Amino acid sequence: MSRYLEALAAAALVLALAGGAHAQSESSSPGGGGSTTTTPSKPVTQEDLPPPAPGTGGIQGQNIFDVKPEVKRDASSDPGYMQQNNGQRNAVQPHNNAPMWRGVQAGHEGYTSLPKSEAPEAGILIQGPVKYPGSYYTTAGQAWREVRNKYIVPYGAALLGIVVLALAIFYFTKGPVGESGPDSPGRKIERFTPFERAAHWSNAIAFCCLAISGIVMAWGKFFLQPVIGLTLFGYLTYVLKNLHNFMGPLFVVSLVIIFITFVRDNFPQKGDLRWVFTLGGAIGKKDAPSHRFNAGEKGVFWIGVFALGIIVVASGLVMDRLVPNVDYVRGTMQVTHMVHATAATLMIAVFLGHIYMGTVGMRGAYTAMRRGYVTESWAREHHAYWLEDIESGKVQAQRSHPPGTPPEAVPPRTVHPA
Repeated sequence: MSRYLEALAAAALVLALAGGAHAQSESSSPGGGGSTTTTPSKPVTQEDLPPPAPGTGGIQGQNIFDVKPEVKRDASSDPGYMQQNNGQRNAVQPHNNAPMWRGVQAGHEGYTSLPKSEAPEAGILIQGPVKYPGSYYTTAGQAWREVRNKYIVPYGAALLGIVVLALAIFYFTKGPVGESGPDSPGRKIERFTPFERAAHWSNAIAFCCLAISGIVMAWGKFFLQPVIGLTLFGYLTYVLKNLHNFMGPLFVVSLVIIFITFVRDNFPQKGDLRWVFTLGGAIGKKDAPSHRFNAGEKGVFWIGVFALGIIVVASGLVMDRLVPNVDYVRGTMQVTHMVHATAATLMIAVFLGHIYMGTVGMRGAYTAMRRGYVTESWAREHHAYWLEDIESGKVQAQRSHPPGTPPEAVPPRTVHPA
């Protein structure tokens, strides 16, 4: 009986322990901590839920102005990034050659194996920035191009066009100047010696070749290329360019001879101001009296032959690379070209008036330079003071002698008043 009671008590104790363990497992928290007591559950509402984490599921709304770009630090954020050389840049950004090309555009000199004496600019691919008169501050080649295309070409063409138009209007309204022609009656007076005529025509031929070739090279693509085509225009321009280069030295020599030969008769003299105020007889009914050369011819001599001649000759010799001890680099050639083109255009404009008066603008003028002689009536009409010097014996009417005759065998031909 006692054994039976002991077994019953052991079974009751086991059951009690098992029930307590079950109750404890139901009342404990999921994390295994906290109180073991339980609270009555209640319904969960929307307010009880925590806010969703950003970017976690669903369609989210956001103001676009609040969106900021994501900035990632790269090599360009480093101090001194713009001062890096090409090697430093490639170390942080492979294949980025911006420093090299920036230096090329700035005119930095690179390595070359050619000697400086033969190729002083071989290491410079692009000239550095400069500002020529009338251009922006840009690379030198572009600055020269702006000056040429925006100023020299259009304004030079306008100047020459205005001169030609003015001469045409003067010719068709006034006609040739003077009444006495080359065949007028009267004694012949030698106006130009054979040497003077040879010097003049040598200079005139050289000038015409230079002027025509220069006009074609500067403005030919506007009026000639559309007519003859690009290919023929290219060949023609190449020939004229070489003709221009070879005729330049001849023009220089003949210009010096012209200056030495005629300078003594081109100084200011009596009657020059009167000629200027009457525009050589344009204001009035007859020519103003003058000496061997009138004020207009003297202006052509001092402005066209002397002043502009020095500038054109000096710049032309530099462009032909004939002046020693000059650095023949691109900058030198660009400045020289601008000076040469400007002075040459002005010279052409001045000599157009001289050519007009020496051909169709004045009766007897062309014959005087071609044959060397004028009539007494022509001299009285256009150069009265010069004729007075001849009549007074100050100037000989015949200054040269026929070929094969010694000078002492030719008596001076004095013209007596009619």
